Amino acid sequence: MSTVAEPIDQILYRPEEAAIVLRIGRSMVYEEMRLGRLQTVRIGRRRLVPPEYIAQYVELLKREAEAAS
Repeated sequence: MSTVAEPIDQILYRPEEAAIVLRIGRSMVYEEMRLGRLQTVRIGRRRLVPPEYIAQYVELLKREAEAAS
């Protein structure tokens, strides 16, 4: 039996994990991060994506889709 508690919900995603959640490529995640469209937090040199920033990014995509139609 493990003494380490398993997290129920992930608090921060690595960019590779965010790509899986968003169902886009890793390079696209890094490009969106570079453009400031997908926000991140920094811990040392690592960039991590909280779930609420993923949700904000999805809302941005929805607004852009509505504006284009």
